[in-house]
Amino acid sequence: MPGSGPKLEVADIFRAHGAAWRAANAGHISLDQLKVMSAIERCRTAALGGHVARCEDCAHEHIAYNSCRNRHCPKCQAGAARSWLAARETELLTVRYFHLVFTLPKPIADIAHQNKREIYNLLMRASAATVIRIAADPKHLGARVGVTSVLHTWGSAMTHHPHVHMIVPGGGLSVDGTRWIACRRNFFLSVRVLSRLYRRLILEGLVRLHEAGKLQFFGDRVELVDRAAFNACLQPLRKVDWVVYAKEPFAGPKAVLAYLSRYTHRVAISNSRLIRLDQRGVTFRVKDYRVDGPGRHTTMTLTTDEFIRRFLIHVLPKRQHRIRHYGFFGNGHRAANIARIRHLLGAKTPGQEHANDDSLGDTDELPRVLALPCPSCGGRLIIIDTITPAQHPRAPPTTARAAA
Repeated sequence: MPGSGPKLEVADIFRAHGAAWRAANAGHISLDQLKVMSAIERCRTAALGGHVARCEDCAHEHIAYNSCRNRHCPKCQAGAARSWLAARETELLTVRYFHLVFTLPKPIADIAHQNKREIYNLLMRASAATVIRIAADPKHLGARVGVTSVLHTWGSAMTHHPHVHMIVPGGGLSVDGTRWIACRRNFFLSVRVLSRLYRRLILEGLVRLHEAGKLQFFGDRVELVDRAAFNACLQPLRKVDWVVYAKEPFAGPKAVLAYLSRYTHRVAISNSRLIRLDQRGVTFRVKDYRVDGPGRHTTMTLTTDEFIRRFLIHVLPKRQHRIRHYGFFGNGHRAANIARIRHLLGAKTPGQEHANDDSLGDTDELPRVLALPCPSCGGRLIIIDTITPAQHPRAPPTTARAAA
């Protein structure tokens, strides 16, 4: 449907070049990567089935094919983000929030490339433990804090750059749980202190993983199997400062939600950044964070094979959680902790003013509606029929730009 979506999508690139790329790289592609490619190629096509809807105003009929719902698919993350954010909105506190970023030095990022599950888990646990421990120290905040962490593994050019974005309320619960202890207005915790503890926790964790035989090394890193060589690789990292970045605090809870909507369900590259696909390869927009001013935004062209390779190195291991909660946001007691903090802050629970509102009535008989307007008149599209994949056993992958 012209004008209703990006002109070029990752799915278009995979459909045009994916088969040749898989053949050329047979034996070097993981099952998880193959599944991601297949899901993206089939997303919103007849291969997945869909729905037939009719506009209740102009009677125009529209077919919308189903989404693959793969967490690496650029087209499927908007809906997932909306659902996730709706839940987070009810958990927001009426306090200032801070944004921290924890990165890994390149030698460790290179190790992570061959040991994604182990190093990504270590990165998320160590960064959260750093904030929780320093915040609990009476010399700093002396409070139990809450942490929401989001794992990203890419830079703007889709190179491998694992790091954690962390959102933390500006304060925490006292040891006895009877008081809310707020941090200073524009200062949460010392970045220098955070950096040093974070460095120690990561290096200690790496040594434990190596001693337990949980790290694998291939190619030009195979010599790191030897413990002495591995320790020698880590030694220079013990003497340099690691990057822990603290951004300006958010201007209120709504700004936190706006930020989370951009970051929590992001993939290696969005379709909106793609410019063209031609004989030279794939051209897309990039941002150089080392540059300030107009030169920060530019374009990059990669061969199609290299573009596909870079996209797929960011496929997470199966059951690897990208979003995690720690401290008083921990899943086991999150609701009780948030209720306790709201009581201490004298704040109302979002939505409680509608708790006894029965104005919506019984919704069992409401029609099923597509989450997009009628392309003809803008009216509401009511689902009138379902298309099963079996009805299109050999249907060509014609993309329906609108999601069901």
